[in-house]
Amino acid sequence: MSQANHSPELWAAPVANSPIHATVPLPGSKSLTNRELVLSALAAEPTLLTAPLHSRDSALMIAALRSLGTVVDENATGDLLINPKPLTGGVTIDCGLAGTVMRFVPPLATLAAGDVVFDGDAAARRRPMHTTIDSLRGLGVEVDDARTGSLPFTVKATGSVRGGHLTIDASASSQFVSGLLLSAARFEDGLTLQHEGEHLPSLPHIEMTLDTLAKRGVRVSNPEPTIWRVEPGPISGGIVAIEPDLSNAGPFLAAAMVAGGSVTIPGWPETTTQVGDEFDGILQQMGATIVRDERGLTITGTGEIHGINIDLSIGGELAPVIAALAALADSPSVISGIAHLRGHETDRLAALATEINRIGGICRETPDGLEIDPSNNLHGAQWQSYEDHRMATAGAIVGLRVPGIEVENIATTAKTMPDFAAMWTQMLGAK
Repeated sequence: MSQANHSPELWAAPVANSPIHATVPLPGSKSLTNRELVLSALAAEPTLLTAPLHSRDSALMIAALRSLGTVVDENATGDLLINPKPLTGGVTIDCGLAGTVMRFVPPLATLAAGDVVFDGDAAARRRPMHTTIDSLRGLGVEVDDARTGSLPFTVKATGSVRGGHLTIDASASSQFVSGLLLSAARFEDGLTLQHEGEHLPSLPHIEMTLDTLAKRGVRVSNPEPTIWRVEPGPISGGIVAIEPDLSNAGPFLAAAMVAGGSVTIPGWPETTTQVGDEFDGILQQMGATIVRDERGLTITGTGEIHGINIDLSIGGELAPVIAALAALADSPSVISGIAHLRGHETDRLAALATEINRIGGICRETPDGLEIDPSNNLHGAQWQSYEDHRMATAGAIVGLRVPGIEVENIATTAKTMPDFAAMWTQMLGAK
């Protein structure tokens, strides 16, 4: 299986010596791009995705769908034309380190005829997959995982799934829910999916999934907070525009707070299901001023950053940005509701605590989050990325204020933002 793109050199994070004044256009949303790619492969007609994300995660998704028989063509502008074809097995899917591939494609693969093998990067084999494996078995699909509950595993698909009612524990990731819902309209009886567990992280991502389904003519409902119903029926194609990735806006928004000045993100949607929209309110609590107008979303900072006490269970992917800012804040922060981050690209809670403490910060893990206190002893050091794109960008944020931060493997940002380093440098040099 492929490995993440490693850089042989450390990346010297640039220090901001003056306030920032920049406009930063963002690539398309990874979450929306990969959801729409799956739906396009299952649709009854072709789909044109405009302004999709081109990154390692989306490339892995495209490769997975092509291997199953879907035709995906890219035009000169980067838009993608997807022509659905009968799904065929007898293939191996490389998930890389993409959670959306390893959790969205196995339910889709049950509709193929023949065995489909799933594997990925070494780090991907450590990510929890037992919920996906158990859910497919609950739908009557045979899965061979050598009793590991993780990659690699083989879906022994027969080309059809009856569906019906299924109960799962999605406490580790909302992607387990979304993965099943995305393919459920093609199950013979649709799917009534129920979550039973201690908690359910990242509910906005499930709402995004329901919204994408509904916009393609699929009948969906949410009769109770942890029960979802998808009726069987066709999935429409057509033209689907992908919004900018608002989670990837986080590091650039944070930069204005650290360095002072302002950053504008053009094309920020008025309404959206993306959890990154929450940065608006969160960063205002930490000292920023935010304005939305015809230009997009503009954040203005003074260099002063205040601590925050926040439950981030709605969107743990925001945590690395918030933690990086908290390490530079003038008062303590408590970030809770993110125990599930221990099962992401890496154990993000341990990674954030380790790196913040490595540079002289004060960070403690809690059962479901982090406690971060102000420190006057921050200093330069290597900042490890753990093959995690959000850890790499967190190091860039800290490096704006702390000289001598060297981010290991900045190239891992290619997972969702291939041009991050160039975009970061351009932002700091913009006038």
